Amino acid sequence: MARCYYALNAGEISGGYNKRESRLKAMQFTIERSTLLRSLTHVQGVVERRTTIPILSNVLLQASGGKLGLTATDMDLAMIEGISADVAQDGSTTVPAHTLYDIVRKLPEGSQVEVRAGGEQGQLEIRSGRSKLSLATLPSEDFPVMSEGDLPHRFTVPASVLRRLIDRTRFAMSTEETRYYLNGLYLHAAETDDSTVLRIVATDGHRLARVEVALPNGAAGMPGVIVPRKAVGEIYKLIEEVEEDIEIALSETKIRFSFDDAVLTSKLIDGTFPDYDRVIPFGNDKTLAVNRTEFVKAVDLVSTISTEKSRAIKLSLDDGNLVLTATSPEAGSAREELDVIYNDGPLEIGFNSKYLLDITQQIEGDDAKFVLSDGASPTLVQDTGDKSALYVLMPMRV
Repeated sequence: MARCYYALNAGEISGGYNKRESRLKAMQFTIERSTLLRSLTHVQGVVERRTTIPILSNVLLQASGGKLGLTATDMDLAMIEGISADVAQDGSTTVPAHTLYDIVRKLPEGSQVEVRAGGEQGQLEIRSGRSKLSLATLPSEDFPVMSEGDLPHRFTVPASVLRRLIDRTRFAMSTEETRYYLNGLYLHAAETDDSTVLRIVATDGHRLARVEVALPNGAAGMPGVIVPRKAVGEIYKLIEEVEEDIEIALSETKIRFSFDDAVLTSKLIDGTFPDYDRVIPFGNDKTLAVNRTEFVKAVDLVSTISTEKSRAIKLSLDDGNLVLTATSPEAGSAREELDVIYNDGPLEIGFNSKYLLDITQQIEGDDAKFVLSDGASPTLVQDTGDKSALYVLMPMRV
């Protein structure tokens, strides 16, 4: 992967916070515990718990003009969030992110938190009610600043749409570091028979998820980019309760998500995403339609008996009937039978039950549609309630 470049001196933090004098001032502000906790919940997820660079364990606090800015980075990903605070004295410092989060989390609900920095000991003092705690600090001028560079492609997507795109694809991202180019979501513009769409694809080689929406204004001509798995998780948490539009700006090396007073910038994975169209089996000729709720319950029940390592279950199809079975030398056997819509002759196929559940739980319609070929070929899974989503699942021996 390509690496981000950082300036390790005092500098401007992107997202609207001004340059500061490198000398630490006697920063002082008061803020509601719930407001501070919500923001710390967002930014502390970026901070790695184990790092050889002490400053990267810290969150940068910048108080100025009725705003508190919080910034965290791991040198691949940076998050900045601004929140309202009663600022008595402008200033900035850095403190251990996870420790500050734990302290604020344990303070009483509804309490006010008074924060002071810049004393003789160079510590951050936290007061709330009768509680008083001090944290060691590091100078704010040593905090690394992420250089965004030029982000020529810009467009907006409603937060609800972005949540849906992420939620319905992220489960298929790979966690294998050897194929690093699969460790994220592939975001790109794609041509269909009658329009151009914004499409997100994820695959780990065992399953594939593809979801698309109409191409937003400004997204035409954008490069195909791979957003890293960690950035995907952090932006999803950030927009979980947001309803407004999210601005997305990107280049071939970086992507930025922003709304209101929150900005998340990430390095992109430097690699080539595989030609996923080649593995989507559009030529399959056997169709199974099954009630999604009943199917999920049946798979979940039968998989209880499957071996922990393979999680394999077998689907045996005949006209109008589906039998799900699993066997385990240690646990025994399980069998469940469902009435289905299927008229293409006998077929047996095995799947990893976890992968099967991951896909069918994304389906919004009443029925799941499986388009099969044979017991050794990939299966296409479609959502009868949403034509914009499709999934592919590889079979396994049972």
